[in-house]
Amino acid sequence: MLQKYIWPSFIAISLFFSFFSTPVSAIELDETTRTVQLEESGKTIVLTPEQVKRGKRLFNNSCAQCHNGGVTKTNPNIGLEIESLSLATPSRDSINGLIDYMNNPTSYDGATSIAELHPSIKSAEIFPKMRNLTDEDLFAIAGHILVQPRIAAEKWGGGKIYY
Repeated sequence: MLQKYIWPSFIAISLFFSFFSTPVSAIELDETTRTVQLEESGKTIVLTPEQVKRGKRLFNNSCAQCHNGGVTKTNPNIGLEIESLSLATPSRDSINGLIDYMNNPTSYDGATSIAELHPSIKSAEIFPKMRNLTDEDLFAIAGHILVQPRIAAEKWGGGKIYY
């Protein structure tokens, strides 16, 4: 008689724990992974897990349409991987460099403003997704861009091979 109730009891207990237990969250990024370059001089900063999470959400909402996976749809030769960012003029491989770009974008050689072509704070009237972004939001987005090569490795900015 007892065996008759073992399986239903086991199923009920399993369902109880699956519904009421805390869901497993994503792997916490360690401090080394969250350490990014703040400015061109080489000064670094450790992003908080909240900044990384917020940066990802904001990037996906505001930038991923054209930069999915760190690729630039309009020019796949220039991605958001650290090497491409460091070769831009001025260098964009730091938080401050990326914030400067998101405020006032220039061509890769730095010679021409491209604010009317690339979403930016300067051209927020043309690109509505940029209207409500604060300096804190830009900081988080820049942090996301700089952390991704450590998480996605060669996939980030890898172009058509991966995306």
